[in-house]
Amino acid sequence: MRLADLQGRSVAIWGTGREGRAAVRAVAAHGPSRLLVVEDSANYLSVPWEGELARLAPLAGGDHAFGALLAADVVVRSPGVPQTHPWMSRLRERGVVITGGSAVWMADHASRTVGVTGSKGKSTTSSLISHLLAAAGRPNVFGGNIGVPLLDLPDAERYVLELSSYQCADLTDSPRVAVVTSLFPEHLDAHGGEEAYYRDKLNILAHDPELIVVNGADQRLMSATAHHRTVAAAASDSDFRIDGDMVSRRGEPVFPRSALRLRGVHNGRNLCVALAVLDGMGVDVMAMRDVLQQAVRGFEGLPHRLAESTDPSGLTFVDDTLSTSPYSAMHAIDAYPDRPLTVLVGGTDRGLDYAPLREHLRGRDITVIGLPDSGPRILEELAGLPGVRTENAEDLPAAVRLARTLTPAGGVVLLSPAAPSYGRFRNFEHRSEVFLRAVRDSA
Repeated sequence: MRLADLQGRSVAIWGTGREGRAAVRAVAAHGPSRLLVVEDSANYLSVPWEGELARLAPLAGGDHAFGALLAADVVVRSPGVPQTHPWMSRLRERGVVITGGSAVWMADHASRTVGVTGSKGKSTTSSLISHLLAAAGRPNVFGGNIGVPLLDLPDAERYVLELSSYQCADLTDSPRVAVVTSLFPEHLDAHGGEEAYYRDKLNILAHDPELIVVNGADQRLMSATAHHRTVAAAASDSDFRIDGDMVSRRGEPVFPRSALRLRGVHNGRNLCVALAVLDGMGVDVMAMRDVLQQAVRGFEGLPHRLAESTDPSGLTFVDDTLSTSPYSAMHAIDAYPDRPLTVLVGGTDRGLDYAPLREHLRGRDITVIGLPDSGPRILEELAGLPGVRTENAEDLPAAVRLARTLTPAGGVVLLSPAAPSYGRFRNFEHRSEVFLRAVRDSA
């Protein structure tokens, strides 16, 4: 469904955040017969909905919220509305069309778009692709889940987008270049289970992309995408590998892995995927290796992803607050193989299985400090592992103070919670602020 298809139809925008606001402005410009915005949260009366937005789309909430959705021809769902919301199935049963802002945007722009998703690595990889394409003389606009709603993007010749599983779920058009960086269980509560999460995430591949690029080192991903890669008009696995300290293409050296300042094996793979995308899009990577190497050297890591800060004590404190699953914490831990390590884990308890983390830490010498709410349960999972020392802390500042006493000189204190931030924090940025403030205050 395209934006133009909403002309003359009754439309309800579900959600009042930045995605909902972008949808109101975009849909209003296409002449719907009726336009409302719906806020189904209990505190809808506190939503600041005024001025031009209120003129374009009156706000419905409380007892009127579901009725407003039910009366619409089309509901444009914000990504924050989970697939498991009880109203979703009821609306579909009544014949209401449900789409998303990302889906209606993609319907008009798919042919100009590189779309990147993955359980981990999508932010860094999409940023790298955008950065390297620009260096190769292919300007682009970067957006998506990383900050700018698709419906707010300016017109451009080329787009590179980070797409969440929530955004991918609604797509009825695949981007011309569809990229998947990794696949492991995430956001299961919002999607309704592991199988549903994989289905929604891999929907990015389901509508005839011209080029598919996936991380060939991820066996679960390779298995799950085998059919899509077979039927794609032009499918590409990453021909790029890390050989020692060298990035290579089919065995031929490209440039040193050390050109990328980001730590971790996973970030080396992210670089390989990004280079494979350029290669698949017709960029002569080998001929431009010097230009690309210079661009990689200038690439800055993204906030809250293995962001290091030094301390007068000699310890290194690392903010990896965007780690929301055991698998992402495992990648972060592996980025510090040769230094004494204390990792802070725990957050909102979504019932995730932490057995993979236990197996990953088997034989490792490490200190793990548990944070509310899921921290104690994670530590129970790790109980009895030789070399794994565990302590609970009452909150994040207390965990930082405890880490200072437990981490040997020259060691690393890593906040990689393996759980989301909501509940005790406003968002992941707030958790990061509390962590960095605790580091300063405890020095």
